[in-house]
Amino acid sequence: MKEYKKILVVINPTTDHQPALARAVELASKSNATITAFLSIFDFSYEMTSILSSQEREAMRQGVIDQRVAWLESAISGYNSKKLTINTEVVWHNRPFESVINYAMKGDYNLIVKSTHQHDKLKAVIFTPTDWHLMRKSPVPVLMVKEHDWPVAGKIVCAVNVVSEDEDHQNLNGKIINHALDLAKKFSASVHLVNGYPGTPVNLAIELPDFDANIYNNTVRMQHEQRVQYLAQAYNIPLENCHVEEGLPEDVIPELATKLDAELVVLGTVGRTGFSAALIGNTAEHVIDSINCDLLAIKPDGYKSPLED
Repeated sequence: MKEYKKILVVINPTTDHQPALARAVELASKSNATITAFLSIFDFSYEMTSILSSQEREAMRQGVIDQRVAWLESAISGYNSKKLTINTEVVWHNRPFESVINYAMKGDYNLIVKSTHQHDKLKAVIFTPTDWHLMRKSPVPVLMVKEHDWPVAGKIVCAVNVVSEDEDHQNLNGKIINHALDLAKKFSASVHLVNGYPGTPVNLAIELPDFDANIYNNTVRMQHEQRVQYLAQAYNIPLENCHVEEGLPEDVIPELATKLDAELVVLGTVGRTGFSAALIGNTAEHVIDSINCDLLAIKPDGYKSPLED
């Protein structure tokens, strides 16, 4: 896998506190990466001021941009050091996710980092429309950051799909695990593989009198366990770090992440109608919505963003 040599951090314009920037600095310190703090701004009122000439509107826009540049320089000042220089970029764009993805693609960035919103009453992460668009449409890996530390000897959970023998799915499993192993090495973390398998279909048990649900269930579980263990052995992951549970992946993965008190879940986001599709897969979408820790979303090789069309 590519090292994270160029990291693009999406800055939250509504707060001085920037968890995504702090996480990116932590990552950059482990991989000698460069960081760009990226801020996308837009104010519709400046576009609608018809009494002003286009030059005057441009001057007003530039004034706002200059203000935000000064604010951003101040926000990153505490993170700059002799070993790390953070570049800044402020753009005027009415669709933040587009400006982020286009900038990341043109600049050949290896990672996009953005903070998520945590709702205290729900004790869950709330993903904004920009978050969803980034995870759906970015060909570059996207790290969604929750506000907490990555302790030494933490846990990283890989959500793997072992049902499909499709080569693209197998390659994506490898890509997920390689990203996790690289981060685990940097942070002295352990890597865990998780997989959910379906329970016995109720209609089979009803329609077939001789059908043995226990035998069926055990056979399916063993098949999943063997495939997960095969993956683990291929990447030198301890077998005790393999977790195969009955249930839908969107339930099993968040439950295990909570049980292990994981710092990060790594999963693949695959289009519903093939690898070039713009939409994230149903399973991944439900999983993402339930995870209460950092999340790294990775696209398969060959994924083409709809913004490239």
